[in-house]
Amino acid sequence: MIPVANRLHTVEEYYFSRKLREVRELAAQGKPIINMGIGSPDLPPSPEVISSLQEAMSAVSAHQYQSYQGLPELRTAISGFYNRMFGVQADPGTEVLPLMGSKEGIMHISMAFLNEGDEVLIPDPGYPTYTSVSKLVGAIPRKYHLTEANNWLPDLNGLEKEDLSRVKLMWVNYPHMPTGAKASEEQLADLIGFAKRNDILVINDNPYSFVLNDQPTSLLKVEGAKAVALELNSLSKTFNMAGWRIGMVLGSSEHINAILKVKSNMDSGMFYGLQKGAISALGSSASWYAGQDRIYTSRRSLIFELADRLGCTYDSSAAGMFVWAKLPTGAASSESYIDELLYDKHLFVAPGTVFGNNGEGFIRFSLCVKEPKIEEAINRINS
Repeated sequence: MIPVANRLHTVEEYYFSRKLREVRELAAQGKPIINMGIGSPDLPPSPEVISSLQEAMSAVSAHQYQSYQGLPELRTAISGFYNRMFGVQADPGTEVLPLMGSKEGIMHISMAFLNEGDEVLIPDPGYPTYTSVSKLVGAIPRKYHLTEANNWLPDLNGLEKEDLSRVKLMWVNYPHMPTGAKASEEQLADLIGFAKRNDILVINDNPYSFVLNDQPTSLLKVEGAKAVALELNSLSKTFNMAGWRIGMVLGSSEHINAILKVKSNMDSGMFYGLQKGAISALGSSASWYAGQDRIYTSRRSLIFELADRLGCTYDSSAAGMFVWAKLPTGAASSESYIDELLYDKHLFVAPGTVFGNNGEGFIRFSLCVKEPKIEEAINRINS
């Protein structure tokens, strides 16, 4: 075999890719696995979104290469969505860039702004892709601690006492995954001030704002934020379009143009029908969000009951489509606990350590499970 690139030695296979093979093998053996580990929406997009996709198939240009910047009407829809939902003004021509999922954006942003040896501030716990992508581009991940005691928010005063001279980027994610913690507008303003004082580009990864969250906000709403900030968003969670791979990044024209230089060398534009479906989704009425929240509220109540039966504790006011729960007293570790659930009760939940060292002592339940399955899981704990 031809030797692999050195960069592959810096990363491992994504935990869920590896663990889900094990889960599938158990299911193939006939084990009645209930998967509560993955945040993949099991609900469909709206009928209007599906109709928009279907109608787009007959368009003359539907099956041709598309613009690297996306359809002008898609950029306009994204800009309008941010103005309507967050009060953020963004020029659709220069400050908005559609993406093939926000995960693509993490790579593109890293390639656009990081040189080998640059440091990247990454939340612990947090989305593992921030770390792996930083390593793949030759940058140095530098974890900053998020703790329950500080409401899963960064200690900016503590960070400023450290040497930040080599830090180029900082990843933040509010509402936070996996904990569901929310950041106020004042706390987001503090982040912008921190970024300006230390010449750091801060990126907020913001796909959970409209799931069980009555105060959605954007980092870009802070006055002057575009000078030092970008924001990623996605249609995956809000509109049940995870497999469509549609995301977006917003920021200053200079920052967006830098990302476009990378993106235009990596793909040949998003499929026309997906863009038309995205336009429809972004124009959804308030009833769409309310309907989704009713479903997730009902599911979350059952997950709370399951967590109670297990002896776990949790923050009932957290946002997003997960329940972040502290292990019951006496549990040895997150990974041993989830394996016990998997093999004894055939329930798969995510160990907190997937998201960093500060995730030890916690597990994460997904709300992307239908109510009868959650009720079945509760019954298994009782048996």
